[in-house]
Amino acid sequence: MVDLLKKSVLTAVGFAVMTSEKIEELGKKMAEDAKLSEQEGKQFVDELKKKGDDAKQALEKLINEKVELALKALSIPARSELNALEKRVALVEQKIEDAVKH
Repeated sequence: MVDLLKKSVLTAVGFAVMTSEKIEELGKKMAEDAKLSEQEGKQFVDELKKKGDDAKQALEKLINEKVELALKALSIPARSELNALEKRVALVEQKIEDAVKH
């Protein structure tokens, strides 16, 4: 069971890192080997490309989530938090500058 899960995950990662051209090339070869009709082969290639795109998006999302968790665990602020602080500092500086002028 664990081996099947490992193979599934590695397959998804493999699709995620393959380029669209490589997926299409692989799909065409597999369709030829399986002796699919031209229509079936095109559908198969399209489905492989879609699965590749889906796997890529899922992998990106997972990586982003893990990086965010790691940053939080290390108490490193995210870019959005730094941007919010910069805006607050700029606002405080402007208020001080306005108060000094008056």
